[in-house]
Amino acid sequence: MKVLFRLAMAFVAALLFVQCKDNLKNKIAKKTGIEERKAVEPEQMDTTVIKHIPEGIETPPGMVWISGEVFKQGAVPQDQMAMGHEKPSHKVAVDGFFIDATEVTNNAFKKFVDETGYITVAEREIDWEEMKKQLPEGTPRPHDSIMQPGSLTFKKAKSSVANLYDFSQWWKWTIGANWRHPNGPESDIKGKGNYPVVHIAYEDALAYCEWANRRLPTEAEWELAARGNHKNTTYFWGDEDKSLDEQANTWEGEFPVINTKADGYEDRAPVKSYPPNDNGLYDMAGNVWEWTQDWYNTNYYQEVKSQGVVPKNPQGAASAYNERDPYAREKVMKGGSFLCNASYCASYRISSRMATSLDSSLEHLGFRTVASAEMIKN
Repeated sequence: MKVLFRLAMAFVAALLFVQCKDNLKNKIAKKTGIEERKAVEPEQMDTTVIKHIPEGIETPPGMVWISGEVFKQGAVPQDQMAMGHEKPSHKVAVDGFFIDATEVTNNAFKKFVDETGYITVAEREIDWEEMKKQLPEGTPRPHDSIMQPGSLTFKKAKSSVANLYDFSQWWKWTIGANWRHPNGPESDIKGKGNYPVVHIAYEDALAYCEWANRRLPTEAEWELAARGNHKNTTYFWGDEDKSLDEQANTWEGEFPVINTKADGYEDRAPVKSYPPNDNGLYDMAGNVWEWTQDWYNTNYYQEVKSQGVVPKNPQGAASAYNERDPYAREKVMKGGSFLCNASYCASYRISSRMATSLDSSLEHLGFRTVASAEMIKN
C-alpha cells in the first residue's frame, strides 16, 4: 500500500505541473513577467516614496490606499517562531498603492468567469500526451478514472501525526474539486458568495488581474499593507497570540486531528469575519493563503541584506530557488490560512512566507489584488 501511495502522490505532482505549464509559457509569461528576470547589479536607490494618493485619482471601490514607506521587511527580533527564510530583516522602500480590502471572493471571481468564459487550471481536461513528457519513459497511462480534472483538498488525520513535514498525511487529490466545488464534487458555493475564492493556481490569479486591470502584490507591498501601524510586532495586532481566535481564522486544537473551532470556523470563513488591521484590511492573517508575484528564493533576504542598499519597490528574487527542491519554480504566498497552527507553521505571523508552485491549486489558497496610481489613472 505504501508503494501505491507514493506512486499516486508522484502522479498527482506531475498532474499539477502539466495542467498549466503550456498556458503559463505561451499565454501569460510575456504579459505578466512570469519569466525569471535577469539579475541586476545592486546600486544605491532613491528611497523617496509616494505617500499620498495623487491628485485627481479616487480610491477604487473595495480597495484601500497604503501610504508609501521605508520599512523593515522580515522577521522581528522577538519572534521565536520565525524561520530562516524570513531573516534577516532588511529595509525596503515602497511607493503607495491601492490594495483590496478583502481577499477576492467567490462572487467577484464568478463575475470574471461569467464575462470571459475563463476555465481554471483545476477544471481543465488533462492532456496525457503532454503529461507523459514529464514522467519516466515507459510510464503507462493511468486509468481514465484517475485522469480527471481536480485539485488538492484537506483531510483530517484519524490520530496524532508524528511527522508534520509529511504533507501527504492531510492533503489528497480530489477529482472534481475546484473553485465551484471547494471541498470536492459534492460541495458547492451556494450562499457563499462572500467567501474567499480558492483552488486558484497562479495562472488563474493572473488572468483575473488582467481582466480587472489589477496585478498581484509584491511580497514587500503585501507585508507593508499587513503591518499597518505595527512596524515592529509579530502579528498585525501586537506580539501576543492570546487573542488569536478573535483576530484570525486559524486551526485551534491538535493539527491535523481536532479543530476546536474556537474562532467560529473549521475551514474558510466569510471575508470580514474578523477585525481589520490598522489599514482597514481583512484577513491579512489566516483564512486563506494569498499569492504574491515574487519568485521564492531561499537566499533572497540574505542577498538583499548583503548588498547594503535599500531597494526601491523591490520585485523579489531575480530567479526561483528552493534549497529543499533546487529545480522547483515557486512563488511566495503570504498570510497563512485556516490550517495554520503553532505546532508546525504559525504562518499567521506578518513575516511568514511560504513557497508554492505556479501550478498549485488548493482549498486554502486564494489571492487579493493591488493597483498602482498609474494603473488607475490609465
